[in-house]
Amino acid sequence: MSKSDRKLHLNLFMNSMGHHEAAWRHPQSDVNLAADFGHFQRLAQKAEQAKLDSLFFADRLATTLTAAKYGAAGGLEPLTLLAALTVVTKRIGLIATVSTSFNEPFNIARRFASLDHLSGGRAGWNIITSGTDGEARNFNYEHIPEHGNRYERANEFVDVAIKLWDSWEEDALIRDKQTGIYADNSKVHELNHKGTFFSVKGPLNVTRSPQGRPILVQAGSSENGKEFAAQYAEAIFTAQQTFEDARTFYADLKSKLIRYGRSPEHVKILPGICPIIGQTEAEAKDKEAELNELTNPEYSLLQLSNRIGYDLSSYPLDGPLPELPDVEQINGHQSRTQLIRDLAQREQLTIRQLLLRLAGGRGHYTIAGTPMQIADQLEEWFVGGAADGFNIMPQLMNGGLDDFLDYVVPELQRRGLFRTEYNGRTLRDHYGLPYPLNSFRQESKQHEVNRIV
Repeated sequence: MSKSDRKLHLNLFMNSMGHHEAAWRHPQSDVNLAADFGHFQRLAQKAEQAKLDSLFFADRLATTLTAAKYGAAGGLEPLTLLAALTVVTKRIGLIATVSTSFNEPFNIARRFASLDHLSGGRAGWNIITSGTDGEARNFNYEHIPEHGNRYERANEFVDVAIKLWDSWEEDALIRDKQTGIYADNSKVHELNHKGTFFSVKGPLNVTRSPQGRPILVQAGSSENGKEFAAQYAEAIFTAQQTFEDARTFYADLKSKLIRYGRSPEHVKILPGICPIIGQTEAEAKDKEAELNELTNPEYSLLQLSNRIGYDLSSYPLDGPLPELPDVEQINGHQSRTQLIRDLAQREQLTIRQLLLRLAGGRGHYTIAGTPMQIADQLEEWFVGGAADGFNIMPQLMNGGLDDFLDYVVPELQRRGLFRTEYNGRTLRDHYGLPYPLNSFRQESKQHEVNRIV
């Protein structure tokens, strides 16, 4: 694909009220819709009408009493919601976050294969390892397992899931009523996997799905996370605060793919961007200030402490961020902690100022401006080698999503940077990714070659 033919990718990072932590308090937000399917249906259909690549749902497996009091805590389970959305959408991709730390490969492989069948090939799995003690305590652990250990488990988990998806070859189904043969069982494979974390016989009890397997997405930017992404991910959701940092991450990750024999074109890097849009820049800044005025410092400080794995409650809000432990010593979200520390140091922010800088997107890049200014930023990152597209995270969903879809998307289309129609039906089609080779079929071919030789 020539540079002139290259199109950027846009995912909608779904959130019921918006990504600003105080979005639920805004007068435009209807808090009664947080668990209303019709609300999510309308958002999904708007995104599909604008020809966005996919819908993406994050997930956390814990909440706190303070979050319940101040933060509109709680959300629908992603795979359940996406299964419902398959019925009311036709083309847009459906990506759900599921943790490898608190699940089993067989269950997750089965659920995603089912979602891929039900959606006609639109499923994607955002693979996370989870990172908080609060989540661990809901699953028989006192503390979250060590960072490196979580990634070792994740590697084996994904290896097993891939083999389960591959356990039915594409042409295994015969469905011959006359002979009574439903499937060629020589093309259905047991795994007989026995590893460090899992023992799985197989095969999967769901046949091979339209995409072969769901799109594999990854969202960690630590060193372990980047190695994991280079080996498995087909799309990467990431957070960077500056063009320079985004370009460095982009080049580093793409270079790592070579060691795994993978093409850089087959992995899409999609930073999060949290826009607030106005007809003038001043109007957009006023909208942002209005949201920031609704924040609660107690809740914001709790969120930041949980995010970096360090209790900040004893430090003055108008003082600097204290010296934090080395990022390698942090057992939680290492890359996000490094990003937050760098942001505070670069801009010489007090804790109070840092809380407001993070309120709109939890460390993702926030921007308040006109549609033209937003489009300019996206084009700069896309053309300048910092991104293959973006995870769009409206700070206020009601109104903010419409602003992006009605004004920014048409401007990107006018510049020839974004599609005006879908060119295929599956999420792989949208991302321009190849159909995955079946690992069991490859092994069979290699055995046949060896036998002949």
